[in-house]
Amino acid sequence: MEALKLKTVADLITSPEERVELIDGEIVRRPMARIDHGTAQTHTAIELGALTRRGGPGGWWIATEVSVAYEAHQCPSHDLAGWRKERLPERPSGIMELPPDWVCEIVSPGHERKDTLTLLLLLQHHRVPFYWLLWPEDRTLVAYALEAGQYRICATISEPTRVRVPPFDEIELDLGYILGE
Repeated sequence: MEALKLKTVADLITSPEERVELIDGEIVRRPMARIDHGTAQTHTAIELGALTRRGGPGGWWIATEVSVAYEAHQCPSHDLAGWRKERLPERPSGIMELPPDWVCEIVSPGHERKDTLTLLLLLQHHRVPFYWLLWPEDRTLVAYALEAGQYRICATISEPTRVRVPPFDEIELDLGYILGE
């Protein structure tokens, strides 16, 4: 019996498949996006747009569908990810190798384990300070903050309200808009 060969970022780059990512050394297909997923992703990016503009409360690079190579066998493609410009002064390009300061995953039915366990542990290990999970079907945002090397929930919001959620306390987000209310 042959040992399982873990795939690397190089294998991911040369993969003929589309909408794939590298998780635990395996190239896996990303879930098919549903309208609720796409709406939440687009609206979150719009709501956070002021943070990326000159003259705004800014200081962030925020991108959708960005691949981050955390390790040789770990390169997920995040729904949204952000880097503080003080850590990354120049506009990034290509596959990112610097862990983000914030990641947001929009949880897809049937793929909850990846977002709630696999990625949570990976991001915690790489000390990503903030991790958000958006549940469009449940109309909920769960936000985690890294404290002493462990994630703790810093906000759980299930109402279509305007909120300030770390790390974006300086702006008010319309959660109803983000979740398509």
